[in-house]
Amino acid sequence: MNLYHCMIELKSDAKALAFAASAEQWMGELQARGLIGTWRLLRRKLGLASGQHSDFLLEIEVEDMAALEAAFRAAGRFSEGDTRHYELMHGMIAHAEVGLYRVFPDPERRERIALV
Repeated sequence: MNLYHCMIELKSDAKALAFAASAEQWMGELQARGLIGTWRLLRRKLGLASGQHSDFLLEIEVEDMAALEAAFRAAGRFSEGDTRHYELMHGMIAHAEVGLYRVFPDPERRERIALV
């Protein structure tokens, strides 16, 4: 399992609930098509954060790198109508930082450790 992690700041005129609704529609569409696993949108609580931590955190699970690549390719082939929620969501974002994480130690590393 890989976790695609997006730290998001909205534009000053964007409405947080409208952003959340658009994200839910877009992520729901990707999930319904089997392109992603579970996902969740989190918001910083009480404004508490340090350094580069942003207001929103979007976490998307994908099985592996091949699944992430397949999701990007498939989304690129969606019709204009299918990407409406993406465009609404993306239009509210002022800045985003992304990262890709994996479970650690991963199963391969655990197996190697078990053999020693």
